[in-house]
Amino acid sequence: MPNPEAEAKKDLGNKAFAEKDYDEAIKHYTAAISIDSKNCVYFSNRSACYGSKGDWEKAANDAKECIKVNPEFIKGYYRLANAQSEQNEFEAALATIKQGMAVEPNNPQLQKQMRQIKAKRDNQRRVENATKTATSAAAENAPIRSLDPSVIKEVQDLQSQYRTTVKEFREVQGKIKRAQLSKRTSELTKNQLEELPKGSYSKLYRPVGKMFMLASESDIMTHLDETIAKEGKNETSLSSKLDYLEKRMKSQQQNIQELTKSASE
Repeated sequence: MPNPEAEAKKDLGNKAFAEKDYDEAIKHYTAAISIDSKNCVYFSNRSACYGSKGDWEKAANDAKECIKVNPEFIKGYYRLANAQSEQNEFEAALATIKQGMAVEPNNPQLQKQMRQIKAKRDNQRRVENATKTATSAAAENAPIRSLDPSVIKEVQDLQSQYRTTVKEFREVQGKIKRAQLSKRTSELTKNQLEELPKGSYSKLYRPVGKMFMLASESDIMTHLDETIAKEGKNETSLSSKLDYLEKRMKSQQQNIQELTKSASE
């Protein structure tokens, strides 16, 4: 049986979370935990608050405690994997999901999360490889001083094009990270709101530019769904552009190397 006093604190935390007052929500969930530390939901909810604030280390710690208290509570594995992924601990996150799926093999939320984390891991690896290429001294500082003036001019033009591509590549990287963050924040908020009992919150707000306006539950959910879909499409489009820019960088680098090599022979 849940402790009534702890449940009252949890309800206050749920209301604060729905109003995006994460610090207030954390205070109430912490109070609930101090009353009943054997209720995994309180740790799960506080983990979600820390995640919404971007404090992924604390989010992971609460998720671990949630699993420790109740290894059958699937949401704990989801919370922990999400926090680990946000800290680029992809293999640890995938291991956490496998632990959760050992409890509930066909859980659709964990299956979807596994696909997302694998994609994020693979994208991160691709970005790291491309970044190494982008900072390669072979392209940035090709040995051109002893070449024919006409070749020097051609190499310099290629190097200028290469640096422009590198700059564009890094800008797209930043846009992808912002799209991923917006999508994950909306997914996290939607999941948490879906867990709240109907009528457990008095006010809900949705962002409008840099402000927040009072909105109904249906408006909030519609807004979150639209944001998730929009940022998902944006991420897919930007990832395709990133692939193209990566190939262009490698091609430009190869052209510079071949040109300087042939001219030096």
